[in-house]
Amino acid sequence: MDSTPISVPPVPPVPPGLSSETTERVRVVVKDNENSSIVVAAGDVIMGGKPPLPAEDIPDAELRVVRRAWVHNDAAGQEVTTAEEAVRLLNGEGPALAVIAGPQGFGKRTAALKALWEASRSPRADLPQGSQEPKLQQIKPDWDDMKVPDVSLLPAEPRHGYLLDITTEISTWQDPANVATSLIRHGELLRTKGSFLVLVTGAHSWPADASGALRRVLVPITHCPSPRKVAAVHLERMYDTPDRARWLTTNARGDFGLDGAAAHLVNDTMSPADAVRLAGLLAHAEPSLEGIAQAKEAFQKWETLVEEVFTATEDDADDRALLIAALFLSGDDALTVQDASRTLLGDNKPRTMRDILTGPDLTARYHRVKVQVQGRCVDSDEKPGYAQAVLNHLWRQRADIHVPLLEWIGSITQPSQPGAAQLKRISDLLVQLAIAEDDIRVVKRVYDWIDNGEDSSERQQLIARVLATAAQADTLGSQVRSLLLDWAQEPSAAVTRVVSLVCQSDFAKHYTYQALIRLRWVLGRPTRDAAVEAAEDAIRDIAARPGLLPRVWKSVVKWPGEGRRLAANRAFLTLLDPRENPYVLKVMMAAAEQDPEVRTSLVTGWRSALNDPTVNMESSDLLISWARAWADGQVSQELMVDILNEVIEQHLLTTPIAALVYGAPGVGYDQSVIDLRMRLRLPSPLSHSPVPQPR
Repeated sequence: MDSTPISVPPVPPVPPGLSSETTERVRVVVKDNENSSIVVAAGDVIMGGKPPLPAEDIPDAELRVVRRAWVHNDAAGQEVTTAEEAVRLLNGEGPALAVIAGPQGFGKRTAALKALWEASRSPRADLPQGSQEPKLQQIKPDWDDMKVPDVSLLPAEPRHGYLLDITTEISTWQDPANVATSLIRHGELLRTKGSFLVLVTGAHSWPADASGALRRVLVPITHCPSPRKVAAVHLERMYDTPDRARWLTTNARGDFGLDGAAAHLVNDTMSPADAVRLAGLLAHAEPSLEGIAQAKEAFQKWETLVEEVFTATEDDADDRALLIAALFLSGDDALTVQDASRTLLGDNKPRTMRDILTGPDLTARYHRVKVQVQGRCVDSDEKPGYAQAVLNHLWRQRADIHVPLLEWIGSITQPSQPGAAQLKRISDLLVQLAIAEDDIRVVKRVYDWIDNGEDSSERQQLIARVLATAAQADTLGSQVRSLLLDWAQEPSAAVTRVVSLVCQSDFAKHYTYQALIRLRWVLGRPTRDAAVEAAEDAIRDIAARPGLLPRVWKSVVKWPGEGRRLAANRAFLTLLDPRENPYVLKVMMAAAEQDPEVRTSLVTGWRSALNDPTVNMESSDLLISWARAWADGQVSQELMVDILNEVIEQHLLTTPIAALVYGAPGVGYDQSVIDLRMRLRLPSPLSHSPVPQPR
């Protein structure tokens, strides 16, 4: 297709969640589109070929770090050349690809960003002087099939620098050498467009021994920047506090205030990421020995304090239970938290007067476990990160608590219980626990919590929130995404509804294909239950988000050929129903006016749905909704009539079409349906025979 500007039909009203800036375009230039055809209608609607994987701009805050605070030497003073070696590959003569591989905690991502930044500013002999600097973006590994990733879906825009982290995904590839070879070819394509790609992976996962070409693009990390220098440079240049950088000096002599007071917090084995985190804590600490001590506790994630608390309460389950309850119900009344702690212990029997009058006062008990009491309410957030540190300690040291703790959380989050108003806090704590422990067993325990007889919407939303966040975590995410695929195929309505809720979250923004695959399984359930309805809501929500309709539509039209006809029919009927949101119908009808392929896909979708008695009711409802949209002038009236006439020719005797054309006994139709009937071309029913049902 050439780059001739294409006129765009009138833009439909902006749907919820979209800005007017997204849709207010009247002309676009279509080019660099070798593998797909593009239909422009209130935005780009890609109908042929799959859209590329999503790529988003790299945050400027991260780029600012590599511009201003890059450290060139390791703790021994040896030069760290990872980024420079990667730049040489990106700007050399081979494929525009560099693979930075190394252990966790060696600063691989930062080295990759540095390489991207430097390569984007380096002169290229094969590009004219004054060429636009490449745009730097990171790719989400949203493959249809994580085991056999389709490298052709990687974006390849001209003058772009891409970052892709495959650290967790590469372990799931069925044939790593084959995929890696495809990545080499993709790097060659990028070279022709003035673009480049940096991959980040583990120390030994890249199949370098498979060929010389794979070995030549590898940049192994053998040592990382000095943690002490990283922390000091961040304090100097990112936080503009050079005086605090001196807190980290190791050669302070005499009385220099706080110089050297934090030097003991850094060691040569610390990761660059931890050094950056320490710098942030020191930058905001009170300028005193007490402030540095507080920063130390926060940096060490309160491990020392937690150990002290658990040692002091070694023989006191009541106080430990009080601490746990305070973590989840922080901000609640102190007596309510105490009652919840007794529920955790299963101690609901009446207390004697002797029990009531024995022991320390309630406020003293809270202070003993390092929880503040402000007025009548408890506050476990006075020490940021303390709650998470306690939970991490419990999970590691008291493995038997996993099941009863989650059951207790389930009980206190029921309606009318104190945790019902704390769902966000509780779900945040749980997902942080799962990610911090990098333990899929935590997520599996949450799964056990789904189908335990309590299927309230609030409970399922909480679980979905936990799973959605865990599914996007750097290391744990790939395992969680795999579990979600398994759970989408389960018979349990509660489990599959939770999967649908996950797919309606931000998870779908970053992993659109994977969300659609999971929704496909739910939409194919034999009965339209609450899980199917949630999946319909999810796919409708995804399609209305900026830029995602092409991915949704292209996937849905392929499902019948993949043996997922029922799922495709439900998705088709849901997407084109204007009652919830007319956006998709307006865009698709506008696109159908410009491209016969789009029109054909609409007719084909109707034929498939009308041949499926399972969705007769939904088909009838959609036909009535179309009549109302036609009467209101929301879409081209002539086009809608033409599409329906084409459908009627072969499906007059199906229940939904017969009801639209001739009416159904005992059903009253509004004026829009009656008016539409007058416009339809109605062949004689005697000339039609029943349409064979697909097998």
